[in-house]
Amino acid sequence: MRTLPAALCLGLLIAVTLPAQAAEVAVLDWRAALMETDAAQRSMNELRNRLADQQQEAEALGAELQQMQQRLQQGESMTETERRTTLQAFQRKGQRFEQLRREIGQARQQSEKAFLQQAEPRLDQAVQQVIDRHGVEVLVDPNGVLHAERDLQDLTGEVTEILNTLY
Repeated sequence: MRTLPAALCLGLLIAVTLPAQAAEVAVLDWRAALMETDAAQRSMNELRNRLADQQQEAEALGAELQQMQQRLQQGESMTETERRTTLQAFQRKGQRFEQLRREIGQARQQSEKAFLQQAEPRLDQAVQQVIDRHGVEVLVDPNGVLHAERDLQDLTGEVTEILNTLY
């Protein structure tokens, strides 16, 4: 007779712990957590300010190149000399545009890499705090989840909050 209450208690214990085990899996978009921090926003603003002149030049060149391309395509009213001169200018401006585009891209990459390198220890610390707080055993990137029967706990916002306190 005593085995029946013991079996019921064991069954209830298992039923109660199953949802707890499922809650030990959570998602974290660490890139979003970092990029939403105040420090990342400051870093992006500094980069935008530093590249503003180049970005403005690239935009102006892009607009000029479009106009020149239209003129060249409708070049019936151009003399051969005008067409050649316009084509040479188009090529020069196109090269400058590509150079600016590469320089801006490289500057963004370098800035992002530098930010990630200095932020990594803080990210590790924030993630560990959240893991400890929630008893998470498995932490996955949301892009890596192919299927989940229910919504997994998303810790991204909480990691961002902690990161903001660490700067």
